[in-house]
Amino acid sequence: MATVKTFTSAGEAAADIAVDEATLTLDKGAQAVKDAVTAIRNALRAGTASTKGKGEVAGSNKKPWKQKGTGNARAGFRQSPVWRGGGVAHGPKPRSYEQKINKKVMKLAFARALSDKIAAGEVIVVNEFKFEAPKTKLMASLLKGVGVDRTAVIVQNEVDDTVVLATSNLPRIDYSTAQALDVYMVMANRKIVCDKAGFDALVARIAK
Repeated sequence: MATVKTFTSAGEAAADIAVDEATLTLDKGAQAVKDAVTAIRNALRAGTASTKGKGEVAGSNKKPWKQKGTGNARAGFRQSPVWRGGGVAHGPKPRSYEQKINKKVMKLAFARALSDKIAAGEVIVVNEFKFEAPKTKLMASLLKGVGVDRTAVIVQNEVDDTVVLATSNLPRIDYSTAQALDVYMVMANRKIVCDKAGFDALVARIAK
């Protein structure tokens, strides 16, 4: 039985939540996590790098000098890749780096990644994010009180603009809804801090 630390909206410790280990996926899915993270990161690549080949560089097809008799190496045209200002041989062109990942594999990867976080005690539940105003210092104080000292992602079941604004200026702190949270965001952050509704939604996502 895994336990998840729970805190009140004021950052005070509350009763822990027990998670049935039958809900967690800890015996498979490691390769799926790797494949999913690689695919997500590749999809974020712009793929806009572009170079000109010898047929695209400006210039005429006139020989720089005659074939023989000059003592120079023979040359056909100034756009040759071996010349300064010439085309690029086998250079990059705009392309998509997206990789196809099956839905079942992505679901397994998310279940394994989140299960590992829960088993390691790196998921924290705050009963409710309740702030008087969207102040960064209020969120920073709450995170410090619940033990977040490095990277973390704030997860809610539904978007709360006050929480979003209080989080947006904090370095190394991300924000996501329970349905939008992906494998890469889970793996990239040390802690997952969610409200009770967000935690229930995450558990429902990994339920077998």
